[in-house]
Amino acid sequence: MVTRGRFEIERNGAVAFLEYALAGTILELIHTEVPASMKGTGVASSLAETALQWAREHQVKVDVICPFVAGYLSKHPEFSDLLVC
Repeated sequence: MVTRGRFEIERNGAVAFLEYALAGTILELIHTEVPASMKGTGVASSLAETALQWAREHQVKVDVICPFVAGYLSKHPEFSDLLVC
């Protein structure tokens, strides 16, 4: 069974999100979308960090498809233990 969803941050009616799929013990981080009004505010980094912290708390591994999250991980090696090898 695969559960699909989004981590979201809403500000002033605009919504930034990180799409995911959860299959068993694998959290697939698929796509980050940030509205123009929120770009440059760090919201995408907050979404990535939230998703990775959620994965750690729920003891699941992460499969990264989203290029933004991949870049975030390269700057934050403290989450590298979560990656599917």
